[in-house]
Amino acid sequence: MRVEPAWIDYNGHLNMAYYNVLFDRAVDEAFELVGIGPTYVQRRRKSYFTAELHVRYLRELNRDDPVRVTVQLIDYDSKRLHFFEQLFHATEGWVSATSENMTLHIDMNVRRVAPFPPDVLARVKAVAEAHAKAPRPEGVGRRIAMPERK
Repeated sequence: MRVEPAWIDYNGHLNMAYYNVLFDRAVDEAFELVGIGPTYVQRRRKSYFTAELHVRYLRELNRDDPVRVTVQLIDYDSKRLHFFEQLFHATEGWVSATSENMTLHIDMNVRRVAPFPPDVLARVKAVAEAHAKAPRPEGVGRRIAMPERK
């Protein structure tokens, strides 16, 4: 992906809202591989909603910068996915931002949280097992707080 010119704000860098666009596009691709991407909603009337997220902006991105996003599944249960994304400058390799997310699996017929179907849960479990072998990303579980005063 690339930082699009329309996404540059009055400070001359990528506007904070568009970091989420890049993260969201990556999640759609990753979730499609697990079988819960955009076509899942159409075929099975199931989806996922974001319940919570925490974005850290670590380094500026500028117009036309090439970027790539990694998605790592940290944990899951029968109705939720906890994952961590990292947005990298694609050619220079540094991390620009991270996004930690909790999503809920939704039955779109009633728009309520519902368990994953067994086939999907099996694929989620396989991804979780594979991702458990990767190092836990720095920043997982961070919270927003003022530094302690001395």
